[in-house]
Amino acid sequence: MTEAVLYDYWRSTASWRVRIALNLAGIDWESRPVDLVAGDQRGTAHLQRNPQGLVPVLEIDGLRLTQSLAILDYLEDTGRLSLRPKDPAEAARMRAVSQAVACDLHPVCNLRVAAHAAALTGREDTRGDWMRHFIRPGLEAVEALLDETGPYCMGAELTQADLCLIPQLYNAARWGVPTDDLTRITRVARACAGLDAFRKADPEAMQPAPI
Repeated sequence: MTEAVLYDYWRSTASWRVRIALNLAGIDWESRPVDLVAGDQRGTAHLQRNPQGLVPVLEIDGLRLTQSLAILDYLEDTGRLSLRPKDPAEAARMRAVSQAVACDLHPVCNLRVAAHAAALTGREDTRGDWMRHFIRPGLEAVEALLDETGPYCMGAELTQADLCLIPQLYNAARWGVPTDDLTRITRVARACAGLDAFRKADPEAMQPAPI
């Protein structure tokens, strides 16, 4: 019997954060896809899981948890992960990086937001223009917040910030946003690419098989 069930979507960056965390924690989990393109998130079944109609939703310990950062904290508070610096100042720095991605950059680059912008302009290419307009400046700000030496976002140890940053880089590549010149971010991406927990959570590993 699996320890946890994750309702997610393969390209959802918020879901991806949680997939990495579950892998790092060594939790036996099952993915139950919610097809955001098909509109499954607006169906009655999913709205009962999450009234916001969003992913991820994690069922674990008899609970149904939403919001990726809250889920990461739950896994931390229950002793399954150790991704928060013990020093309060470093923990605050880590939260700033995590929230810069998850609370500032990610919401405006959500597909439903870009789709609404395209509907307002009547031009499909508005989606890409919208994404590029927000992603690059957001990542430039994150770059300035990262540790100078690394290899990870906050230094020598992996933290929640890394779990937030890596999925956003996939989104940047998808929309043609260059990041090679962002040396600290590139360093973090290279370090995380060597970890099984990240590779197994990658969208290409989660992509549904063609019918």
